[in-house]
Amino acid sequence: MNKKVLIRTILILVVLTLNIGCDQVSKTLIRNKIDPYSEYTFLHRHVIIQRVENTGAFLSLGDTLSGPLKIVLLNVFPLVALLFGLYFVLTKTDLNRTVLIGIIMVVGGGAGNLYDRVVHGSVTDFMHINFVIFKTGIFNVADMSIMAGMFMILIHTYFKKKPEAGEVAKQPQV
Repeated sequence: MNKKVLIRTILILVVLTLNIGCDQVSKTLIRNKIDPYSEYTFLHRHVIIQRVENTGAFLSLGDTLSGPLKIVLLNVFPLVALLFGLYFVLTKTDLNRTVLIGIIMVVGGGAGNLYDRVVHGSVTDFMHINFVIFKTGIFNVADMSIMAGMFMILIHTYFKKKPEAGEVAKQPQV
């Protein structure tokens, strides 16, 4: 393995570890300091901290599933997707930086939520924002990471220049 690839791999793993670490630290603080369904409000009730244990996926989808189907849909499929995403960013060295960071954020957020599901049996969600026209469900740092990563990938894809006929597209290497 050459030095450039080694440094790239180390940087990817450091960013991924920091991403998962921030998520897990925030959830641990919430689990240890806030009782389930206790509510703390800020900015005239526009930002609410409330601990909720989500046994499903996004917006509690799948929480009523039982047995092997729930394990496969909420644990096995996400694990395979995360491993593929990690393999992809580690082996595809010509990714644009924005896309690379976006994928790392999606993988890190997914890994944080999957860890919760496996270790705690549920994902700890705790933030809710309500600014009249902008209202969210209850979410966590991993969810923010996934959304920010997807936003970065989509914005890059939308604004990426299309090559002229006969021209080869060049992307900066990381």
